[in-house]
Amino acid sequence: MGGHQVISVKLLPSHSGWRLDRALADAVPTLSRERLKALIRSGSLQSMASVAVRDPATKVRGNEAFQLTVPEPTPAHNVPQDIPLRIVFEDEHLLVVDKPAGLVVHPAAGNADGTLVNALLHHCGGSLSGIGGVARPGIVHRIDKDTSGLLVVAKTDVAHEGLAKQFAAHSIDRRYLAIVKGRPKTSEGTVDAPLARSSTNRKKISIVEGGRGKRAVTHWRRLEFLRDAALVECRLETGRTHQVRVHMASLGHPLLGDPVYGRSAKSSSELLKRLNFHRQALHAAELGFVHPVTKNRLSFASGMPADMQELFTALLV
Repeated sequence: MGGHQVISVKLLPSHSGWRLDRALADAVPTLSRERLKALIRSGSLQSMASVAVRDPATKVRGNEAFQLTVPEPTPAHNVPQDIPLRIVFEDEHLLVVDKPAGLVVHPAAGNADGTLVNALLHHCGGSLSGIGGVARPGIVHRIDKDTSGLLVVAKTDVAHEGLAKQFAAHSIDRRYLAIVKGRPKTSEGTVDAPLARSSTNRKKISIVEGGRGKRAVTHWRRLEFLRDAALVECRLETGRTHQVRVHMASLGHPLLGDPVYGRSAKSSSELLKRLNFHRQALHAAELGFVHPVTKNRLSFASGMPADMQELFTALLV
């Protein structure tokens, strides 16, 4: 359809009773809820009977199907920048990047350039999926600025849609390495606690109750005891903002170096300062998914980065 991308959306029974915009945001995670509200109000959402649905607040049954027409993004103002990237896989449809800590994924307030998107625009010569919009071409998911590790990026809209469906179905294999404060008494566990932006601090994410927030599930296992700390693997069933950081803090084991969700003991603080380690000790170490075009299963692993390895070694019992 010239100048537009048409996305087929099928809601799940679990969406029953939700607002339409919220259900769509859950089903199409590549588009923000605000963007979806604007599209709905503009008449871009149609039922399967080709009737425009224009009220974002409509309550859904949970089994509806829609066609969402997304206008082709306007030319991005993002400037291609020659920023070194570690590409671990690339073909004509997608690429997998091993992101260093300190690199912001996409432009936003306070980070207009110098981002992963700027680097990708230079590397790909502008060939990135437009479904993510002007600010986030190619971005299907993201990891925090000060988290290192693996990230998949879509070069085509077909790849973007296919990957987004896998993220929505929670079928992407994502495993993080974290160095946490304290020594978990059990060897493994699961945190199933919904998350939403804090009502008192918009920069923080909180565990919420009463049907608020989005479901968030983290499966963790202790890999090694360290001195007043532990190395933990966290497998994400869902991928919410700050999920690992909030969930591990809720267990009383915040990530070492995390400036938002946990304070380190004095001994740890002194070590972090001595090592010049100024970020949460979190690394996206494994990423696995089905290639949306070839249908081959792809799996990637990234070793612990040097700064986190130095911290780990210093904490060995």
